[in-house]
Amino acid sequence: MSKPWQTDMWFTSPWNFDEEVRAAIAFDPQPRLHDVTLRDGEQQAGIVFTRDDKIRIAETLAEAGVHRLEAGMPVVSKSDELAVREIAKRLEKSKTEVFGFARCMVDDVKRSVDAGVKGIVMEVPSSTHIIERAYRWDPARAIETSVEATRFAGDHGLYVSFFPIDFSRAPLEWVLPMLKRVAAEGHMDALTIVDTFGGLAPHTVPYLVRRMRQVFPDTPFEVHFHDDFGMGVANTLMAMAAGCQVAHTSVTGIGERAGNCAYEELALAMMTMYDVNLGLKTEKFVEVSRLVQRLAGVRIPANRCVVGENLFDIESGIIVSWLRNCGTEHPTELVPFRPELVGNTPPRAVLGKGSGLDSIALFLERMGIEASQEQMTAWLAEVKARSLREKRLVTLEEFREIVSTA
Repeated sequence: MSKPWQTDMWFTSPWNFDEEVRAAIAFDPQPRLHDVTLRDGEQQAGIVFTRDDKIRIAETLAEAGVHRLEAGMPVVSKSDELAVREIAKRLEKSKTEVFGFARCMVDDVKRSVDAGVKGIVMEVPSSTHIIERAYRWDPARAIETSVEATRFAGDHGLYVSFFPIDFSRAPLEWVLPMLKRVAAEGHMDALTIVDTFGGLAPHTVPYLVRRMRQVFPDTPFEVHFHDDFGMGVANTLMAMAAGCQVAHTSVTGIGERAGNCAYEELALAMMTMYDVNLGLKTEKFVEVSRLVQRLAGVRIPANRCVVGENLFDIESGIIVSWLRNCGTEHPTELVPFRPELVGNTPPRAVLGKGSGLDSIALFLERMGIEASQEQMTAWLAEVKARSLREKRLVTLEEFREIVSTA
């Protein structure tokens, strides 16, 4: 019988579903993703998306079922403005809502209104130190411009997600009155809890959400967490499990500095560890990631979780033994989720310094060659020696050479 932690497609830990663990979890009934690849993702140093790139990525994300998509910041350039317009037009009848991104300035909002987006993420500095040191503003300016610009956006029919930059490091005695004024005098459909510099600890996140819920009991919460300390996905999970409605994510975590919460990792974790299905086409995860990597000109580690090109390659002789014993009959004894769940390639044995006799036996079986234990031991020694000498894996052609010249 299928269980939440063990299905035909994955096998995680039953501890995830212990009653005591579940008692502390309160996911929203309809959690959603807001993709920031085309805006925050492009802010990663060296990434440049053309208008056509952005349109292609947007359409692919829509096909994958992403709920909301931040098409860009129209005020940045004419190319960006045209891309946002075209994306909004092409996805007008899709289930993916198109948002713009703007500073809390009326002219920025006008550009998004003209581009035809349904909603807008509006940023303003919210920590007194960054307002005074980085922006060189009087703190009152942040409030005044936020009230004016958000009200303008609301008056023009846009769904407004208010985005206070550096919120996680802002003094609460300052930022909470600021947010209250924007909500009361401006317009705020949703509040984004922003960890601009990735400095939140995972156990702090539910506490922060509870504190904010006391102040804004009826306001939808969104979360935008960066990955500077490697906590982007973990923190976003904690926030969503605390009831936040929307997670800001990017494809494979690209973004400013260390990047954002990776949507593939978040969605897969929610589905397999929390039994929360976001309704995405998970089998397209690898396809979308490879497209964005190619258009962005970035490379990720070959063993990157979920989407890594060589994620399911097996060199260790012990694990190759598992592969031979489990085969296709018990795949999740070998890996925690089946590669086809995310559109990745099946586990395969490779030859290298870590190989064992089962590795040699497996390759010989595929080549239709029978050999003695003594021969296999000698060939294994040569495989290990060559791998150590070349500091890489041994190719199939090289293994054929080893066998044929023995």
